[in-house]
Amino acid sequence: MIGEICEAYDIEIEEMELMEDHIHLLVSIPPSRSIGEAVRIIKSLGGRGLFREYPGLKKRLWGGELWEDGYFARTVGDRMTSDVIRKYIISHRELEHGPAQLALKLRS
Repeated sequence: MIGEICEAYDIEIEEMELMEDHIHLLVSIPPSRSIGEAVRIIKSLGGRGLFREYPGLKKRLWGGELWEDGYFARTVGDRMTSDVIRKYIISHRELEHGPAQLALKLRS
């Protein structure tokens, strides 16, 4: 769903990882949009779509809200390159789904 939203609004997803309680995205946003506007688009349309697809979801959430109000955004530049951010996202994917997590799940 996030991919479809981004495509419709010309936001290019370069890397994405869905965590249990948050999402990591490396995106390229057109110059005509601000970071805040891109976040609002993804959160509002994503929430609306999930509530439409899973009507009982809203009742299970604290206060009926899917997303927290805030977000963290970092722009790329000389020291913080897209490669650094991509590696950060991939490292979380490996932590979440890699051998260390598998071992923890097997012990449970």
